[in-house]
Amino acid sequence: MQSYIEIKVPISWDEPWFQDLREELDGVNIRWQRGYYHITMAFLDKTPQGVDLLTGLNRLLQPAAAPTMTFDRLDAFATGGGRRQVIYLTTSDTPAHFLTLVEDIRNHFKARGCVIQSDFKLHVTLGRVDDNRMNVAKLKAIISKVDLPATTLTLSNVEFRIFRGKTLGLWKLKA
Repeated sequence: MQSYIEIKVPISWDEPWFQDLREELDGVNIRWQRGYYHITMAFLDKTPQGVDLLTGLNRLLQPAAAPTMTFDRLDAFATGGGRRQVIYLTTSDTPAHFLTLVEDIRNHFKARGCVIQSDFKLHVTLGRVDDNRMNVAKLKAIISKVDLPATTLTLSNVEFRIFRGKTLGLWKLKA
């Protein structure tokens, strides 16, 4: 079973900078993320049957402090062997306690036999580009034209769910 744990990022489709980004990329084949913005803390490619993951997640998340992050960068990376790109929002300065929490969660999963193939990369996916005319360099050049105001947000809602399925656990981190 594939599953993932995410922390929600409260941004809006209607943010002026997001509207500007979509306008700059008008005509490019992009599947824009519409709502449900988040940072994936861990994506589990495989979980052993019958393993209790929630007890350990409760132990890690119930006392955890909600991180405050300033999102100040738009960027892109290649995926699918370079054929597709992801446009994302990120931060220049990630709080150390958030990175420690992510590492603790990932270690918890690995210690219980879960398979995690991807490394952690703090990013909020805004859109997935599937356009042969685009590459990362061209995309970054276009993205750099967008004026992104630094936006400070406190992230408190964490969700663990089956990939394209039901929610397994919800937590509200302490503000």
